[in-house]
Amino acid sequence: MEFIEVTNPVRENIALVAFNRPKELNALSPQLMSELRDALLTLDQDDSVRVIVLTGNEKVFAAGADIKQMADKSAIDMLLQDQFATWDQIKKTKKPIIAAVSGFALGGGCELAMTCDMIIASETAVFGQPEIKIGVLPGAGGTQRLTRALGKAKAMEMVLTGKFISAEEAEKHGLINKVVPVELYLEEAYKLAAEIAQQSPVAVRLAKEAVLRSFESSLEEGLYFERKNFYLAFASDDQKEGMEAFIQKRKPDFKGK
Repeated sequence: MEFIEVTNPVRENIALVAFNRPKELNALSPQLMSELRDALLTLDQDDSVRVIVLTGNEKVFAAGADIKQMADKSAIDMLLQDQFATWDQIKKTKKPIIAAVSGFALGGGCELAMTCDMIIASETAVFGQPEIKIGVLPGAGGTQRLTRALGKAKAMEMVLTGKFISAEEAEKHGLINKVVPVELYLEEAYKLAAEIAQQSPVAVRLAKEAVLRSFESSLEEGLYFERKNFYLAFASDDQKEGMEAFIQKRKPDFKGK
């Protein structure tokens, strides 16, 4: 891969996926996104991996789409290219993904961070959807995920003006999990990943599915889906191990089965 670096494992049961296109501020070109899709698909099928951390570098997570590659495209060009099919595949990743963000997460970079399940940010992290300033609008979920996270008024302001928000403000509005000093943002992401990696991989997968379903269904439908996944967990060896360990007052040894 040219624009993606994968370290597996970077810690026990944790894989690190890092953008490697620094001269272009990790601009999300079609090739980079294809490499990311392939990397996540491979890690999703690797039983030794329980959590994935996605990051850029200290100065930039990703500064948006590669504008140079789309400036002269027509509507039909964009339709036939169907770049968002790659995003749809990334969204289907079953294992938890933690975005470790430092510096700029703008446009597609902000959208990609929001596609992840959790976000740990450094104090220098900045989030925004500045597409309006180049005559377009977010196309990879920005108008939808930002609104669900921040509410209509704040999301509308950001999308219609292109204004950025700081990591502190993003945390206040519930967009991200935690803000830490620059030197700790990746370590903090590993720490959160390690907590999740200790849990039952089966239960984690079912729980992630249930949380995500809440954004796509009514409360009644979401409760029904949650209940089905709850019952399904009782078909796993991990459930037996987890409850037996609780009764015996010992640490469970989850196998992901």
